[in-house]
Amino acid sequence: METNEQLKIIKRGSAEIISEDELRQRIDSAFKEKRPLRIKAGFDPTASDLHLGHTVLLRKLRQFQDLGHQVIFIIGDFTARIGDPSGRSQLRRPLTKQQVLDYAQTYKQQVAKILDIDRLEIVFNSSWFEQMRVEDFLKLTVHSTVSQMLARADFKKRFSQNEDISLLEFMYPLLQGYDSVMVRADLEIGGTDQIFNLLVGRQIQKDFNQPPQVVITMPLLEGLDGVQKMSKSYGNYIGITESAKDMFGKIMSIPDELMYKYYELLTDVDLNEVESIHPKEAKLRLAQEIVSQYHSLEVARNEREEFERVFSQGLIPEDMPTFKLSSHLDILNLLLESGLVPSKNEARRLLRQKAVFFEGRVVVNETERIEGPGIIKVGKRRFLKIIL
Repeated sequence: METNEQLKIIKRGSAEIISEDELRQRIDSAFKEKRPLRIKAGFDPTASDLHLGHTVLLRKLRQFQDLGHQVIFIIGDFTARIGDPSGRSQLRRPLTKQQVLDYAQTYKQQVAKILDIDRLEIVFNSSWFEQMRVEDFLKLTVHSTVSQMLARADFKKRFSQNEDISLLEFMYPLLQGYDSVMVRADLEIGGTDQIFNLLVGRQIQKDFNQPPQVVITMPLLEGLDGVQKMSKSYGNYIGITESAKDMFGKIMSIPDELMYKYYELLTDVDLNEVESIHPKEAKLRLAQEIVSQYHSLEVARNEREEFERVFSQGLIPEDMPTFKLSSHLDILNLLLESGLVPSKNEARRLLRQKAVFFEGRVVVNETERIEGPGIIKVGKRRFLKIIL
């Protein structure tokens, strides 16, 4: 594909490219030399499930695959045991080697929903770091200074507040940058919270006499609350392995002002077309588009029909789940134990918003006991039949 056309696809949704001129030159050179660019992205497997926030990066990688370039998917099984503090106020909880390997296996299975695994180069960064001597690690520290590290936003904030920063944390950007050297990356993609680490990679490549990688950052996707970035810890996520029904319903619950961003980052739909659609129809189409990616178009259409049948006509769904109440539970624990919510914090948020109903009555007191039987409704889309 002609360079300008490639750039148009690559730039969609991108927050920043450092630099676009360099990227253009790389694409031109790759075309003349008849070779693919080497596109790097690193993922530290620190949890078992991926959500739509993770797919922002994965979808961009798939675009590069479709343009004929080589994606190098680095599983940070070594760096995950250190913990990247980007965007955090403290060092991440350390993981065991076995935990990381277990999470890595689920990552590989789930990314296959988005990336072409047959054309994906998967590498574990332990393959080089575990072979390094102490002397080699110490030599890496030459490529950065304490003042440069303290320029990083989260380090700077913690330092100004007299909060501890471990030397181990200073090593993380250097290790991520060294990954780029080892795979000879032409380009690295990461979230906007990764910009410092990505730029360290450029510097280290120069020091190792390699052309510095082009850097592309992608926006962080807000979750269901429309405020915090999508995260399991905030309970505002949409998992890519969730049922079609749950996925469709959750997408329909996002704030309207987030729709355009979701379209831009999570679909290939023409954005000019989106602006001409009525908001209600736009959200229905968005939910159908995303559900079809992780299930099928037929399943997505069926979920849309069911959603419209239930919520447009004010009906109760025919196939709602049931929960056997063996003892009187307060609403907070009932919501959690039945699986209607992923956390107590999410349950409390819904109660505060008056989005929890029992037999048509709003429930706001988290200590109220449900004695059943009856139907619980959470928001506009989740129903649960309580049986004794």
